Amino acid sequence: MTDRFDVLRSPLRLGALQLPHRVVMAPLTRNRADEDGTPNALMAEYYGQRAGSAALIVSEATWVVQQGKPYPRTPGLATDAHRDGWRQVTDAVHAAGGLIAAQLWHGGRVGHPDTSGEPTVSASDVAPERLTIFTPNEAAAAIPAPRALTIDELPGIVAGYVDAARRAIDAGFDAVEIHGANGYLLHQFLADGTNHRNDAYGGTPENRARLTVEVARAVAEAVGADRTGIRLSPLTGTHETVESDGGATYRALAPQLAELGLAYVSFMGEPGDALLAELRTALATPVLLNTGFAVHTEREDAIGYVADGHADAAVVGRAFIANPDLMTRWEQDVPQNETVSKLFYSSGPEGYVDYPALTSA
Repeated sequence: MTDRFDVLRSPLRLGALQLPHRVVMAPLTRNRADEDGTPNALMAEYYGQRAGSAALIVSEATWVVQQGKPYPRTPGLATDAHRDGWRQVTDAVHAAGGLIAAQLWHGGRVGHPDTSGEPTVSASDVAPERLTIFTPNEAAAAIPAPRALTIDELPGIVAGYVDAARRAIDAGFDAVEIHGANGYLLHQFLADGTNHRNDAYGGTPENRARLTVEVARAVAEAVGADRTGIRLSPLTGTHETVESDGGATYRALAPQLAELGLAYVSFMGEPGDALLAELRTALATPVLLNTGFAVHTEREDAIGYVADGHADAAVVGRAFIANPDLMTRWEQDVPQNETVSKLFYSSGPEGYVDYPALTSA
């Protein structure tokens, strides 16, 4: 008799990576890096704990340039010190038999000068209306209106992603994932609500897709398309990112990404969404799926994503926070630890590396 869970047990090839099964650990901001963005031994312990369970770990979002640092104590890949800090993380993951990809991130308008030390930038000077953001003094502050990037600055943005991607591979990451989702910089260019430009990077779906394509192409050329993925969140509205074109920008984006032969595309969205199904066909590459912040992916959800043909693998977030041995628990279909949400973005080991595995529960 076939076990429905077998769909998650089966191996999966993502470009150069051979995954032993189909449960991927989502990128999860945890705010445990040093103040300057350097990863540390505590982070190495956290990732190492989960490496034996996740088929692939996607690192927490990691800023590619100082300008793009959105939140305090988030890690970077902008300096050689950052690279060296990440090396202890990748060493811990590989020692446990795991694989890890670095998620490359620029916050764009989601940020604050008190955190990055620089004015925020975006596709256009459109400020969020209701968002607040935590700054280094732990106070919630209004997000100021960003400065619109000039067209002459955009090659430098692309170069920032490329430099970070190269550092990631030098640090021992197995792959990189470009963060084009959740209302951050590349998503701000994709969305007509935040992109009011009238140059080659705005005004039409093809133009709004241009910067994301340029970043993906340049990163793939630098580190290999078979070690490059991208995350997208079409029409989700995260961080007040309004998209009113019905998915036209993503329909323009998908065939251009398909030409690059990327290792995978990771979507945030709902299983069964018609646009995601259309894009999956157009992309012609493995697709990963995560439902995002509103719905926590649990065992039966993950099975359904793959068994029902919505994705090639399930990307799981909060369950991995509380369960370093999540795949073992799911295979045995036993209870999970409960997450302590008030400690998601705190500092120190509590709520980070102290969740018990089954053998110590």
